[in-house]
Amino acid sequence: MLPILYSFRRCPYAMRARMAIQYSGIAVELREIVLRNKPAEMLLASPKGTVPVLVLGNQQIIEQSLEIMLWALNQHDPLDYLCLKTPALQISIRELITHNDHVFKLHLDQYKYADRYLDHSQEYYRTQGELFLQHLEQCLEQTTFLRLNQICLADLAIFPFVRQFSSVDPKWFDSAPYPKLKQWLDFFCSSTEFSHCMQKFPAWQAGNDCLIFP
Repeated sequence: MLPILYSFRRCPYAMRARMAIQYSGIAVELREIVLRNKPAEMLLASPKGTVPVLVLGNQQIIEQSLEIMLWALNQHDPLDYLCLKTPALQISIRELITHNDHVFKLHLDQYKYADRYLDHSQEYYRTQGELFLQHLEQCLEQTTFLRLNQICLADLAIFPFVRQFSSVDPKWFDSAPYPKLKQWLDFFCSSTEFSHCMQKFPAWQAGNDCLIFP
């Protein structure tokens, strides 16, 4: 049996998991869910109820998107996105991803859902998020991608969140002073791989035919 990936198309965590699986070429059964009507099979595998969730053939459950990315790329990583031969670079990549996941994501949520965070204005939360955008712009002034002149794990893990940040106020983002970041984001968002990753599929129900991804 193929590993089963429970996913939700628009979730940035699920998005980056699908991108890594697609780049690795590892086949999984994709089960697209509706967040307001989560299938019992997913909740049985992962009671936390968030996506993505990967169920392996031995019933091992991987519940974190970054761990799913590592699972896929550790099986097949022909372009060395994990940078396994450069331990210092691996540390730098993980530090950047950690900041994205634990600091930038908080500011992103506050900016996107400012009506839920009434301590400050939406502009304030955007400014806090911009600190990370500024850092990424500086990285991209040195290399084509975030850590190298080729794609690595950091790029795949971070771009869905920058995409979400940019979509809160597209007019503002279009005028923001981040030319390298915009070019980098456009590279991924206009790629064939991203287009395939973002295909719309009907919500999975028990008894549906197996949908193989990629």
